[in-house]
Amino acid sequence: MKISNNANNNIIEICYEKSIDLLIKNSTSFGVKASSFSRKAKDRNYLSIFGRDASICAIGMAISKNKKLIQSAKNSLISLAKMQAKNGQMPNYIKPELNKADFWYLSCIDATLWWLIAIKHFSYFTQNKKLEKILTVKISKAINWLLSHEHQQFFLLEQNEASDWADIMPRSGYVLYANALWLWVKRLYKIDNLTKTVESFNYIFYPWQKIPNKYFTNNYRAKKFNNYLKQIEKSKYLLSFANYGFGGEEVDVYGNILACLTEAVDIKIRKNIIKQLINDKIDFPYPVKTCVNPITENSKLWREYMKIHKQNYPNQYHNGGIWPFIGSFWAIALNKTGNEKLAEQTLIKLAKANKINDWQFNEWFNGLTGEPQGIHGQSWNAGTFILAYHLIKNNSRLL
Repeated sequence: MKISNNANNNIIEICYEKSIDLLIKNSTSFGVKASSFSRKAKDRNYLSIFGRDASICAIGMAISKNKKLIQSAKNSLISLAKMQAKNGQMPNYIKPELNKADFWYLSCIDATLWWLIAIKHFSYFTQNKKLEKILTVKISKAINWLLSHEHQQFFLLEQNEASDWADIMPRSGYVLYANALWLWVKRLYKIDNLTKTVESFNYIFYPWQKIPNKYFTNNYRAKKFNNYLKQIEKSKYLLSFANYGFGGEEVDVYGNILACLTEAVDIKIRKNIIKQLINDKIDFPYPVKTCVNPITENSKLWREYMKIHKQNYPNQYHNGGIWPFIGSFWAIALNKTGNEKLAEQTLIKLAKANKINDWQFNEWFNGLTGEPQGIHGQSWNAGTFILAYHLIKNNSRLL
């Protein structure tokens, strides 16, 4: 990809170097911490190695070809593996120096998913499968743990509320985000019943499409389930989650982006999703907002726990706030779907967002005002920017 002018090219290149510097700064002998040091970061456990954060970072670190980053990525994946639960679950976060692992209140399903995805990409981008071979037993246990959460007729993962990265959001049952990752894991590791997972993913998260009778014949509960979900107002987006008799209409931008990236749904639906996300200006003022229709306090989906730290009100945090690390996945999705110019513009906007307050790499921004919020020095802002840079500018690809 050719960046359109010198000024824009310059900020992208500077952001790339700043991203490398930040990840080196945030790295320890055990792996990469979620953020840079601050009193608030220490109090909120951001100075830990998080299962999802470190794994996502590891993908960008591996593609960078930077030896220090590759070693830190490897250290992260190994440290997480060492503190894997006996049942195969990967921790929410670890403090290896204290021999401490945290598994969140209601488990943390995406930590295991991202760890598995990261290992495959680490092998791919470094062209070395030694780590994957060393972790064979751990990988098998992680997959078995996920399979124990898979419904045996719908072949989708089940989870409780607040049990993935959006840990104060009320998504439950079959959650779009986690199942987009599950589909990806199944492809990467050639896990059984992938076709059935893809079927249910399409028909449950987009229930308004024409569904073959064969699908209902093979799963007699699917018809009633589909009838419940079809009563939700038709959208060009996938449901953020599907539960017994109700679903999520706030539009999980991250989940929809991942569904497009992994080609989980029909190409026509993917094109409509991308087009609608563009029309809904999810990248204004920065890429991207986490949801299109934030959950309000008078919504039946509102939960009291969303008031924790006073940060998950509409247009804030997980509830419509802007997260640059998701913006990088948006840039990648745009590039993959033929929107190269918009992908380039998104990369520029991400660089400008990370630059705010002298390259503070802020965690998130207010979805309306663009005001920087959260913990600064976010590792996954840097890791995903590096990943997007290579996938867009150097025409690399994800598995």
